[in-house]
Amino acid sequence: MAGTGGRPSIYPTLLYADAKAAIRQLTEAFGFTELSLYETEDGTVMHAELVQGNGAVMVGSKGRGGLFDTAMKDAGPAGVYVVVDDVDAHHQRALEHGAEILMPPTDQDYGARDYLARDAEGNIWSFGTYAPEIGG
Repeated sequence: MAGTGGRPSIYPTLLYADAKAAIRQLTEAFGFTELSLYETEDGTVMHAELVQGNGAVMVGSKGRGGLFDTAMKDAGPAGVYVVVDDVDAHHQRALEHGAEILMPPTDQDYGARDYLARDAEGNIWSFGTYAPEIGG
C-alpha cells in the first residue's frame, strides 16, 4: 500500500525546460538524492525520481510528448514544501550553491522554522520543520 513501508503516497511532479539542470540544482543545492533517471538517446529526461527524507518528487523534460506533457503545457510554477531537520544548515547549503532565497530561515507563529527558495525555472520550494501528523 502506498504511504507505508517507505513508499510515499503523494509525488509532486514537475516538468522543466532544462530537466538536467533542475536535477543538478535539486541535488546539489537542496540536498535531494537521485533515485532514478530515464532519458532518451538525445538526453530528454522522460522521468526522474528524487528523494528527500521519506518523500519524493518526479521530474521530467517539458516537450517530451505524451498526455501528461500536453496537459502541463501551460502550467505555471508550483510550490512544494519539504520537511528538513536542520533548516539553517539546509539554507546555508542552498546559499553556497547559488539558490535564489526568497525568505531566510524564519520562526513561524505556528511553531515551524522554514525558508523559501525559487528554483531556476520559477518553482517555489519551502524547506522547514512543519510536519503535521496525518491519519489516526
